[in-house]
Amino acid sequence: MIKVAVVDDHPVVIAGVRAWCASADPPIEVVPPAEADTADVVLLDLQLEAGAPLAFEELQRLAGLGRQVIVYTMRTDRQTALACLDIGAHTFVTKAEGEHHLVTAIHAAADNRPYTPPTLSGALATDTDPGRPRLAPREVDVLLEWFHCESKEMVARKLYLSVRTVNCYLDRVRIKYANAGRDARTKAALVARAIQDGLVDVNDL
Repeated sequence: MIKVAVVDDHPVVIAGVRAWCASADPPIEVVPPAEADTADVVLLDLQLEAGAPLAFEELQRLAGLGRQVIVYTMRTDRQTALACLDIGAHTFVTKAEGEHHLVTAIHAAADNRPYTPPTLSGALATDTDPGRPRLAPREVDVLLEWFHCESKEMVARKLYLSVRTVNCYLDRVRIKYANAGRDARTKAALVARAIQDGLVDVNDL
């Protein structure tokens, strides 16, 4: 069973998430915030106390541990959504987006699949950040094919490449994004970068 740690200071939010997760298919187990460092997925509220700064440092720490972090917040502004992706969030879900989007995001994060809820989709579609790396045509080919395949082995077969070569191209892409100050360590982050840069449309995924 997928284990999700809910880091939120509102009991009613935790109770609601617990109820949604219990009725999900497949069901999801909600574990205490103390288990955030080992849970499959972490739901992180950006503002854990009234007047406190946004929890970007905690997001960075959890992402650095390899956790799949879903930022779950009342904030809806584009700048915050894109900042969370840049730090390493798997996706960004607002509390107004409801049960379907949250449960779908948890299942996707647990499977390391991208998921783009409406608010995040809007933020990505209006991003005008000029810091876009220059990708070679073959790097783009491999990147886009990987978004539509379940494994790098499938990408290799479709493009008549070795798995090692596929990994090499993807590593180059990650390095270029990192050098541009837009880290993309996960597949979901690479999808977000590709959408931001107009390489792929949300509706094509």
